[in-house]
Amino acid sequence: MYIVAAVSSRSHPHPSEPHVGSVSSKLNWLRAGVLGANDGIVSTAGIVVGVAAATVERAPVLTAGTAGLVAGAVSMALGEYVSVSTQRDTEKALLHKERQELRDDPAAELDELAALYEGKGLSAATARTVAEELTDHNPLLAHAEVELGINPDELTNPWQAASSSALSFAVGALLPLIAILLPPAAWRIPVTVAAVLVALVITGAVSAGLGGAPKGRAVLRNVIGGGLALSITYVIGHLVGTAIG
Repeated sequence: MYIVAAVSSRSHPHPSEPHVGSVSSKLNWLRAGVLGANDGIVSTAGIVVGVAAATVERAPVLTAGTAGLVAGAVSMALGEYVSVSTQRDTEKALLHKERQELRDDPAAELDELAALYEGKGLSAATARTVAEELTDHNPLLAHAEVELGINPDELTNPWQAASSSALSFAVGALLPLIAILLPPAAWRIPVTVAAVLVALVITGAVSAGLGGAPKGRAVLRNVIGGGLALSITYVIGHLVGTAIG
């Protein structure tokens, strides 16, 4: 009785439960968004801190920070679009090849699918049964998921990747830009550094949490990297400002 109930519960999952693949995909997008925001924070903070170290004027800091925000967001969008477009083209080419193979020699493809499941630990008879049933349901999906690791219905979207990367970078870049423009000149750099380090603690903890990694190590790495970036740009900006002055 208990066995029947258990099998029944597995056969009819709750409609509200998300698919494992969709959850993994959403986590990847969230992690990419956090990392994009992190890039926006560090790169824009480096620009504005470097310029603020060279001059006390507000206009050059605003101009440089805005230019850095726009250029960084556009660069992130273009980079993601090109990268994901290449990945999508590769996935489509692999699926096209798989369709041809299924059309030209379905028996050999069935044997291949059964062998793949047998390699995963199923007995030969069970692997054959699974392969036959999945092939009857959707042969392309069966081969794509097991053989290629691709879901034909969830191909990567370059436009979505580009827009999300640009947006996350811009949101992250706004923090140091606002932080350095609001305080008086004497407090601009300390306030910006403090705001950036706090933000890096948050993004480090969130990215580690999404990936299931230890948060302490990720936060420390994030803060040290960001602190080094700010220190280097401050020193260079100060030296250049002194030399020009």
